[in-house]
Amino acid sequence: MRKNILLVTLCYLIGAWVPVVAAGQAIPRIQFEKYTLPNGLEVILHEDHSTPIVAVDTWYHVGSGDEQVGRTGFAHLFEHIMFMGSQHVPVGAFDQLLESAGGNNNGSTTEDRTNYYETLPSNALPLALWLDSDRMGFLLPTMDLAKVNLQRDVVKNERRQRVDNVPYGRADETILAALYPKNHPYSWPVIGSMADLSAASLTDVQNFFKTYYAPNNATLAIAGDFDPAATKKLVAEYFGGIPRGPVIERRTTVPPVVIPHDEFLVLEDRVQLPRLFYTWHSVKDFAKDDAALDILAQIIANDKNSRLYKKLVYDLQVAQDVEAYQDGGRLDGKFQIDVTPKPGQKVADIDRLVQAEISNVIRNGVTTRELQRAQNSYKASFLNRLASVLGKAERLNYYNYIVGNPDYVQQDAARYENVTARDVQRVAKTYLGRPKIVLTVVPQGKREMMLTASGGGQ
Repeated sequence: MRKNILLVTLCYLIGAWVPVVAAGQAIPRIQFEKYTLPNGLEVILHEDHSTPIVAVDTWYHVGSGDEQVGRTGFAHLFEHIMFMGSQHVPVGAFDQLLESAGGNNNGSTTEDRTNYYETLPSNALPLALWLDSDRMGFLLPTMDLAKVNLQRDVVKNERRQRVDNVPYGRADETILAALYPKNHPYSWPVIGSMADLSAASLTDVQNFFKTYYAPNNATLAIAGDFDPAATKKLVAEYFGGIPRGPVIERRTTVPPVVIPHDEFLVLEDRVQLPRLFYTWHSVKDFAKDDAALDILAQIIANDKNSRLYKKLVYDLQVAQDVEAYQDGGRLDGKFQIDVTPKPGQKVADIDRLVQAEISNVIRNGVTTRELQRAQNSYKASFLNRLASVLGKAERLNYYNYIVGNPDYVQQDAARYENVTARDVQRVAKTYLGRPKIVLTVVPQGKREMMLTASGGGQ
């Protein structure tokens, strides 16, 4: 009863809502208006006057997947350069102006897109729009080699902190290189390589900006407490004069992924315990089996009540942790299970337990209770995403970019509601029954601890 009251209250706070299914809790629809400026900039507006807060969320349709072999890390590099000032905003002033107005800001980069966002009091909306428009239209005149070198060093240091000097930090790029063909846009990590970052010239970086950071390759979402008519005037004033960039032919297909047999890899690292990474090629975001694979991951090892977590961590106490996830991007996807054994446990013994549980799901499927718990988890995550104006701006941008329609939250939620136990069993058989990449990260000098095709692994 308390859960129903909470969900109804959340829906009321979010705004008007429409049931996505006849039974169960409802997923609210995000009311919005979308239009396009003559220069190609898409604008999405969502009013929410419940609090005097507004979020500005700009998505540039460029990520690491738009880079080239030998020139990786550019999209993430620009995530940093875009905060370094522009023609009318001195270095350091971007953050200072927003913070003095009571706002905060950040950005992020994926394989498919880069976003920049601000959350601030409603009366500071003109400031956020002016700042964002200046770096979109007037960054290039101030982008000199000194700025590029400074942020290049920052990114290199970030790579050291998050990849090279973090336990198991190089596992992801090792898996990507093994899973995807070399010319596949997801075969390198978002952060790029040290060699590519070092090799990038000022001209390389400037050309990347000219190609991708233009209004016709961006979407501006504004959500929160604002006046639509006044906001449209501000958008036209600040962004309308920025010229279009070149026409961009986005990738719609990727090289096929063929894993003929299980491939066993080993990576030595400065770690105390080995860790197993199982990776299967799966499907892209919003593909037919994407939601069922998400549900499968939730049931197998995505929370403390999941099968592998309960068996390995609680019941048998042979693992430190275990997790599973379906990772679908705009173009392709992978399914992964990670397990860290406890001290003294052999990876071969852990592997037998993991394979037995996967086989159990393939042969016998999942229970109704497991399915409903996983579906409820996803329903809760939808509501959590819509609990803030920034969360709603992100959802609008996400759906607009991936499926071409901002009005998709209910259809997205319905994908999970409509997954059946038979679907979960089918995708387990279809994808987890295929050959996979198996990486064992082992302590330095302990290669004998790796899992091998014959079982191996001390």
